[in-house]
Amino acid sequence: QVQLVESGGGLVQAGGSTRLSCEASGRTFSTFTMAWFRQAPGKERDFVAAISRTGTSTYYTDSVKGRFTISRDNAKNTVHLQMNSLKPEDTAVYSCAAAVFPTSSRLTKDYKYWGQGTQVTVSS
Repeated sequence: QVQLVESGGGLVQAGGSTRLSCEASGRTFSTFTMAWFRQAPGKERDFVAAISRTGTSTYYTDSVKGRFTISRDNAKNTVHLQMNSLKPEDTAVYSCAAAVFPTSSRLTKDYKYWGQGTQVTVSS
């Protein structure tokens, strides 16, 4: 069984930055595609970014391109989401997810393991 634990986030002013981290248990982290999703109050969970197993390929939803950067450290079983130029509309619970097959999918159904989520609140 794989466990994902997020950290980081909190309250940030608009225009500011924060960094989320997600640490995975187990020895198979390097075989997973990793992703970040977010869910705002009253809305569905949406794709934010994903990164391939080796980190050579990354994918972003249009609204965060140029502002967010996803990265991973397979030696530390960790994936990060650097969030810059934050906007109030970025406010959400951010969750990391792992897919057991190589994928560029943006669909929640294609990710098997999920973290509990961490709140990011951007004040205007």
